[in-house]
Amino acid sequence: MAAPTNTYQTYQSVGNAEDVEDVIYNVDPTETPFLSALDKVGADAVYHEWQTQALASADTDNAVIEGNDAVTNSATPTVRMGNYCQISDKVASVTGTQQSIKKYGRENEMDYQIVLKGKELKRDMETILLQNQARSAGSAVAARYTGSILSFIYTNDSLGATGASPTGQGTSSGTTTRTDGTQRAFTESLLKTVLQSAWTEGGNPDTIMLGGFNKQVMSSFVGRGTPMEDAKSKKIVATVDVYESDFGTLKVTPNRFMRSRDALVLEMDKWALGRLRPMTTYPLAKTGDSESKQMLTEYCLISRNEKASGLIADLTTT
Repeated sequence: MAAPTNTYQTYQSVGNAEDVEDVIYNVDPTETPFLSALDKVGADAVYHEWQTQALASADTDNAVIEGNDAVTNSATPTVRMGNYCQISDKVASVTGTQQSIKKYGRENEMDYQIVLKGKELKRDMETILLQNQARSAGSAVAARYTGSILSFIYTNDSLGATGASPTGQGTSSGTTTRTDGTQRAFTESLLKTVLQSAWTEGGNPDTIMLGGFNKQVMSSFVGRGTPMEDAKSKKIVATVDVYESDFGTLKVTPNRFMRSRDALVLEMDKWALGRLRPMTTYPLAKTGDSESKQMLTEYCLISRNEKASGLIADLTTT
């Protein structure tokens, strides 16, 4: 049925106020569990170094003759390790007009853009630190790269067929990438093998980090194969957040920014972030009717001792 003749409707009206919520909604993930859990230490040079120490092997024949002269044991020297600091940045630029006009959801456009750039930069760092990236010194025409976690772990890694550990090991850790192999299903047997290997080497892993698909696979391991229903609370529990192993309790953490084909078994205090320049915002020179700011950080991954952690690589993701 049509409206009465000459009824003035919104379709003809001019000047009606807009109805826009004064809130901006964003569901893009910002959690960075690996970066957030890392110890933060200062770095004083582009190439940051640290040392690791090993003890002599246990001596099953350590028996001394009564009254015998003392014999000096050989000393085990430290191993000097290092990684390059990588520069990562985000730049925001806003025109004078956009900064001045009235806006919905934020008052100051530059402040809002800087908040966004900070979240984006943290996501970049999380992804970089968990990638298969080798360290590189860079040059006057090429950027420096920090060696990522996958270029350091080699002692306790489980690989698919044709997979290979990084060839840079020991003092040269971080210098090469690993070779991806044939993908295979994630199983509890693979996890137990890596856990035992890390424990045998002296590690005490406390975190399992993996992508969404294999987090669900892990929730179906033996002992959690059937969802548990709490009738009183009307809640079904079908997840594994803590894994009780023969070698300790591990927190199970999904990570959106790591490679979905990897499962990391980590002793978190054996990893750290070296910061030559912590995340800082700098105003850039004004060259016209706009304002620009650069958010920048210079950092490296520190592998305090990769033997304490492990990797289950080459997992299926579908």
